[in-house]
Amino acid sequence: MRIGITCYPTFGGSGVLASELGRELAKKHDVHFICYAQPFRLEGSDIPFHKVPVLAYPLFKFPPYTLALASKMLEVVQQEDLEVLHVHYAIPHSTSAYLAKKLLKDDIKVVTTLHGTDVQLVGLDPSYKSVTKFSIDESDAVTAVSEFLRDLTIAEFSIEKDIKVMYNFVDPSRYRTEPHQEKVVAHVSNFRELKRIPDVIDTFCKISALVPARLYLVGDGPEKPLAEELVKKCKLLDKTTFFGNVRSVEDILAETDVFLLPSKLESFGLAALEAMASYVPVIATNVGGLPEVIDHEKNGFICDLGDTDKMAEYAVELLRDESYRKEIGKKAREKVEKHFTSEIVVPEYEKCYKEVLNS
Repeated sequence: MRIGITCYPTFGGSGVLASELGRELAKKHDVHFICYAQPFRLEGSDIPFHKVPVLAYPLFKFPPYTLALASKMLEVVQQEDLEVLHVHYAIPHSTSAYLAKKLLKDDIKVVTTLHGTDVQLVGLDPSYKSVTKFSIDESDAVTAVSEFLRDLTIAEFSIEKDIKVMYNFVDPSRYRTEPHQEKVVAHVSNFRELKRIPDVIDTFCKISALVPARLYLVGDGPEKPLAEELVKKCKLLDKTTFFGNVRSVEDILAETDVFLLPSKLESFGLAALEAMASYVPVIATNVGGLPEVIDHEKNGFICDLGDTDKMAEYAVELLRDESYRKEIGKKAREKVEKHFTSEIVVPEYEKCYKEVLNS
């Protein structure tokens, strides 16, 4: 098959998933990426990348990216004879794909994958809700990364068509655990308000008062200055390392003992999945799709939103009992291998493409 993929080429989960899916598909199919920049996970790969040029014109306060993307999609579909456009994140990618499809007189199939904030936050804004619903309805197939997200989308947008759940996945061979001296507590995110960075630091403050440990903060975003301020205020500077955005998060996770994810909202929790693949117990909040990934007290822990006392309690128990921590970590890895690998998920996407092409 000949497939075009569009995503946000950033460090967020949707871009990571799209990039890893493209890598796997490219082993058997002709894959092309159409984005405003090359996704960081594809750096060094030979998968064709087509950059979307955006006109910088004084008349436009905000460059019309949706239209530029649609035009580039049209161009690439015609040049490469693509059969499927697979867009990740509803707004504006599915809208651009719809425009390209109409310009091509329906000579292309559109698959839209919903990742979370595209329908939970942006899509529900009155400025975008009707367009988001229309773009979802007009897609030839729609997938969501969790049952939670599927059900929410159907309810909020009154969607009548079938939305297939296709979980995020990892390649377990890339993830490992390595011996290390210090006890390490880690958090990986894009440092947005939804990730509740103050809860990460508050939890670690309570942990470090009882167990010698180090905090690894991986990522960047609008809440990073707040994180730096709180670390200083809590006198944790000498116990905290800020890594910024990294291209090989598996190297950091390999030296991690406990992973914190106290988010207000997670449609799936790809960061949690990567930690679990690295044999790391995850302590997360009972929100969104996280309970579909983590089985409480079996391969990780689920806490109420904002309950940093309980999160710290679980972390201290794990850090004090190495055999218990390894047992939970082993079961976390087993959950990944059983449900969330490329060998399991990628064939489901291939089946989806074949179905829309034969419809």
